[in-house]
Amino acid sequence: MTWQIDAATAADIPVLTALILTHGPNVWNWLPPEEVAAHLAQIATGEVGAVVARENDALLGVVSFCRTTHFARYQTEDRREAVHGYVCEAAVHREGTGRGIGAALLKAALGALEAQGLREVYIDRHEENAASAGMMRKAGFTVIDTFAEPARRPHGSGRTAVSRIVFERA
Repeated sequence: MTWQIDAATAADIPVLTALILTHGPNVWNWLPPEEVAAHLAQIATGEVGAVVARENDALLGVVSFCRTTHFARYQTEDRREAVHGYVCEAAVHREGTGRGIGAALLKAALGALEAQGLREVYIDRHEENAASAGMMRKAGFTVIDTFAEPARRPHGSGRTAVSRIVFERA
């Protein structure tokens, strides 16, 4: 492994935006440019965290994450108001695919969220995105819901799959 993982900084935002919008789009991903840019801009305020893979001076991949209550409907009754994590964006440069970079970034993002004391982390994808499904499953995520969302998923089944990982407390 000649690449390393670091926390993203505000200085990385323009390159991260370009990476996601250049190497992230496919029929399965919902990546409206304005929303991606606004999301990544929050790295500067600390509302969003991100981990990046670098090789020499090149950025090879990114996974962004945040704290949220957006998935409260999936929380147990006693945790309905609890803040939880959300893995938002993940992209790997085409020249970096197949090297385990995406999986390593996802693991690092989960470690950062767990270090914040969060118990649950959620992630979503197009239900037919097999590559994302495999990476999520290997990281320990379990699908907990699938629903129609044609505006965000205009291809294939038009459905979103939501997955969750729950960290075990000692």
